[in-house]
Amino acid sequence: MIEVLAKLGRGPVFLAGEVLECVITFTNPLSPSSTSASSEMLAWASAQIHCQFHTSENRVALPPSDGSKHDVQAENETVFVPNRGERGQCILSTPPKILFCDLRLDPGESKSYSYCETLPVDGPPSFRGQSVKYVYKLTIGCQRVNSPIKLLRVPFRVLVLHGLKDYQFPQDEAVAPSNPFLEEDEGLKKDSRLADLATELLMVATSRRSLHLYNISNTRGKVGSFCIFKTVYKIGEDVIGTFNFSEGDIPCLQFSVSLQTEESIQEEFQRRRGQPVSFTVHARHQESCLHTAQSSFSLPIPLSSTPGFTTNVVSLKWRLHFEFVTSGESAGACLVRGSQSEAVTWTGVEQMEVDTFSWDLPIKVLPTNPILASYVSQFSSTNSITI
Repeated sequence: MIEVLAKLGRGPVFLAGEVLECVITFTNPLSPSSTSASSEMLAWASAQIHCQFHTSENRVALPPSDGSKHDVQAENETVFVPNRGERGQCILSTPPKILFCDLRLDPGESKSYSYCETLPVDGPPSFRGQSVKYVYKLTIGCQRVNSPIKLLRVPFRVLVLHGLKDYQFPQDEAVAPSNPFLEEDEGLKKDSRLADLATELLMVATSRRSLHLYNISNTRGKVGSFCIFKTVYKIGEDVIGTFNFSEGDIPCLQFSVSLQTEESIQEEFQRRRGQPVSFTVHARHQESCLHTAQSSFSLPIPLSSTPGFTTNVVSLKWRLHFEFVTSGESAGACLVRGSQSEAVTWTGVEQMEVDTFSWDLPIKVLPTNPILASYVSQFSSTNSITI
């Protein structure tokens, strides 16, 4: 028996273009209860990254794939196919790397191997939608002599920030920021600078503030105004907005704001022409606001959500969806005077004519620092298998 342990050193979330590093340890465990133990042999081990593409057959007409012949493989074949037995299509893969050949482990002995690979910048982000899924995995395959191949799959998440692949790093290392007390190889140094660059670009894009003021009105007149200070956010930020109903001619009884994503399939891949888009609600605020002059809301963008993106198959956009309930009468008609003679009592009316209308405000949601997203990731940094 050999235990295979794979550990992602920095966490299970990465930016496209970063270097994924995984330490893979092979151990021949020595059980305290065993009276005899023997050496174990492995013929070979290899590792490869791939992105699996899943679709809902009711909503998406899956594009043809040249690699469909590799989806089904006999268990006793010696060919390393990382997506063997998985649904969907493998739309992206890195070249396989051999970890070792003919490994012998004595009882209680362990050997570790480091796997490093740059994540492709032209791939899609990790996404689990209602119609489409993009799933990234690092697959480690190993085999005993005259035994079937065993696969250890390590799922991880990829965030895509557009513009990184077009950036050219300085050729003169003397002008690049560095730490003279640390010795880093060239790959890790560039990877660190890539993460720093992404953080800087995100900060610049999401820190710009300017007043966006919108009038809220229906067919009968003005209801109020809405103010928001920016429309570009990172996942993990809060979307904050304020309402002013004091200058409205039409009383607003209730409003709700939903933070939503809109998942739409490109026309050429739609199962039915003109099929509706899919909406997902990530946060919602609802409030009764009759006789309220001002109000506000704060909606958090979950760190586990996917920033907006577009591929040849699917497009994901973010928006704020507003719903307003207004009175069909003036504000004074919303209250009635009681019948007490000594004191004046005002109570709400039992019935009221209302109007409802909605409004959508598009916003842009970008990735965040992958280390921050790792804290809430559903994936584990450590995975293991016994062969």
